[in-house]
Amino acid sequence: MAGDERAGEGRPGGSTEATEGAGRVRRLDAATVDRIAAGEVITRPARVVGELVDNALDAGASSVEVAVDGDGTDRVRVADDGHGMSREDARRAVERHATSKLAPDGDPVGVASLGFRGEALAAIADAARLELTTSDGGAVGTRVVVDGAASDSDPRDPTVSDAGRARGTTVVVEDLFATRPARRESLAGPAAEFARISALVADYALANPRVAFALEHDGATTLSTPGTGPTDALFGVYDRETASRSTELAASVAVEDGGEGEVGLSIDVAGALAYPSVTRASRDHVRASVNGRPVRNDRLAAAVRGGYGRLLPDGREPVAAVDVSVPPARVDPNVHPAKREVGLRDADRVADAVESAVADALTGADLRRKADVDTGIESALDPVGGEAGERPAAFADAEPIGTFRDLYLLVEAGDELLVVDGHAAHERVNYERLARAFADEAVPTAALDPPATLSLSADEAAAAEAHADALAALGFETEPFGGGTVRLRAVPAPFGRAADADAFRDALATLSGGESPRDAREALLADLACHPSLKRGEIGELTREEQRSLLDRLGECNRPYACPHGRPTVLSVDESTFAAGFGRDR
Repeated sequence: MAGDERAGEGRPGGSTEATEGAGRVRRLDAATVDRIAAGEVITRPARVVGELVDNALDAGASSVEVAVDGDGTDRVRVADDGHGMSREDARRAVERHATSKLAPDGDPVGVASLGFRGEALAAIADAARLELTTSDGGAVGTRVVVDGAASDSDPRDPTVSDAGRARGTTVVVEDLFATRPARRESLAGPAAEFARISALVADYALANPRVAFALEHDGATTLSTPGTGPTDALFGVYDRETASRSTELAASVAVEDGGEGEVGLSIDVAGALAYPSVTRASRDHVRASVNGRPVRNDRLAAAVRGGYGRLLPDGREPVAAVDVSVPPARVDPNVHPAKREVGLRDADRVADAVESAVADALTGADLRRKADVDTGIESALDPVGGEAGERPAAFADAEPIGTFRDLYLLVEAGDELLVVDGHAAHERVNYERLARAFADEAVPTAALDPPATLSLSADEAAAAEAHADALAALGFETEPFGGGTVRLRAVPAPFGRAADADAFRDALATLSGGESPRDAREALLADLACHPSLKRGEIGELTREEQRSLLDRLGECNRPYACPHGRPTVLSVDESTFAAGFGRDR
């Protein structure tokens, strides 16, 4: 990245040590250029936003404002209140392989800044019209314009002039890919491209909760965080309910010498954890960052989920933002062209520290459930039916004889006692009904009177716009209600039982997951089938006739012995098991 400010000052994980020429934009030598694999890095508007936000944070900004028009190819503006640049540095910052974040002979592994590549501003300027306005606090600021969008313009020949600006930097990028029609045509629709930008800014806001972020789309503010801490950042990205049902995480874990040459390590873990009662259907809401850099790291995300342990309901994922601070020398940010992945030299030890810190924070919030009661049974009961839940027989000869724990139906069937999970059984029935109805005609809906008002995160709101047609086809009728709020006017009701707001969020998450249309459809149907199905307590209130009816409906299913999420619906205990337990002959 072409650095427009000092590397790392004013941000967690950044270095504040004075070095010779610190803060000056320098040209990198050829050997260093080769090491960082320099080249074209701008592939879509979200990459532009990411590079410019990196620069703003490395400049020690306490406020970052992002404004996007359309899909981002029309105009992107990123303004910060960081250190700014002198005129000489501003002129050099748009050159290839020029940076303030890496010494001429510096090692890119262990760099303390979010970015160090020497080509980002130059690559942006090569594919768009770039206007950089900056001031380091002097009486007169500097404006640098490079017009790579003009076919007759040489991007290596910038226009430099005076400008009025308070300390900081503003970069405006217009007409991105104007001279590269193939690149423009490869982009997704405007709503999908903005959804990428929205999710990225949300990642940065949660990874840097002490920095105020604002995101504006076509003149409307879609995300705003005050820079006052993790809980307030969670509120700005999600909603009041999520923020109010969360706990902050702040732990310092000292990891002892790991042996085989591994030295001791100090790991700081910070962020916000939503309570286990606040969940989502997808894993997209577990956001991990390293030294303030949002990253995709399956090991860290799994560690966060591991910290929740058995607190999470089956099939649900937590909402959490966790930042890990480790010595920069233990991080290699050059393993991915977009810097969205990093190499951790102590990956296992860092993951263990994260899992431990999350578990301790949730324990301190008094959220632990009691351990499962030990039944003393050495092996689990075998599900009835084949491995895939196919149907070998119906329940014509089965007779309900009672319920247990307001959830399980006890059913006598010849020489067996069947134990039916009432919720899973009803879920299977609803799923197959919905699949048949959806295959041939529109999903029946129910109007909500009054409409339900939902507060969506910025990326959820962007996804809702991007997938509006698919949501409507599933029976969700929505309308914007200002900011990140939508009104839900109608919901699917294929069984006479209306779906709820959680079903809408789950449908949104599934559509945003990038799955194949068939897989996405099946996952959506499974989620829709779950929400209106009988729950614990309702099952215990069923009459004998209603229990019989549920069994009949289950027997009519193509796969009655597995719910749509793959869990068994029926377990069996043979009479011989009871006889052996009581010491009887059959």
